[in-house]
Amino acid sequence: MSLHLPCPNCGADVVFRSPALPNRVCDYCRSMLVRSDAGVARVGEVAALPFDVSPVQIGMHGRVEDKGFEVIGRVRWAWTDGAWNEWLLLFEDGTNAWLGEAMGQFMLLWERPFAQVRTRTLREIADGNEAIPGAEVQLDNEKLVIADAREVICVAAEGELPFTAGTGWKLYSVDLRGRHGECATLQRDDQEVTFYQGRYVTLPELAPRGLRAIEGWALPSYAA
Repeated sequence: MSLHLPCPNCGADVVFRSPALPNRVCDYCRSMLVRSDAGVARVGEVAALPFDVSPVQIGMHGRVEDKGFEVIGRVRWAWTDGAWNEWLLLFEDGTNAWLGEAMGQFMLLWERPFAQVRTRTLREIADGNEAIPGAEVQLDNEKLVIADAREVICVAAEGELPFTAGTGWKLYSVDLRGRHGECATLQRDDQEVTFYQGRYVTLPELAPRGLRAIEGWALPSYAA
């Protein structure tokens, strides 16, 4: 059941749809809000999102493995040569996943406790070592290759989130790819390490409804 609370900065109605997602960017004043038993507190302000041409948007619905979802949040990341989106999907059973979007490719990722990851190379990276692109990693029964590793910065965020995505937040981000569409991402900062694992998908696979209308781009038939 959704929880409606007033924004402590501007008074606008703020909706929290999942008890597992305590962070929310106010749609009106862009305050970063954190919910607790004491109510909602403002912990900062998020920069406005820059223009992009993604067909995904907050409110888009779709299905993955016969489970419906809605896009309810986004973090925009940047590095020296570009930027990408990470969209938060809330499933009808209350679970969530991330849809990474970069250069027309999509990665569907679920968070996995890093304590479960026994791969020596990844644990060394988590401890502060640099990742080496091209290096092979054995993850469970899958062989993945480190595709890239870079310092990234949070540009902006919107919607509901499982963490506080403050503008200027810096991470070291490592992407891995498998031969058959497997993928994973390790991210670390000075406080913690997070790990996400999943697979590449195409937009039609997600059966999207409510794609963003872009001038000069006709909505595909699968999204009608």
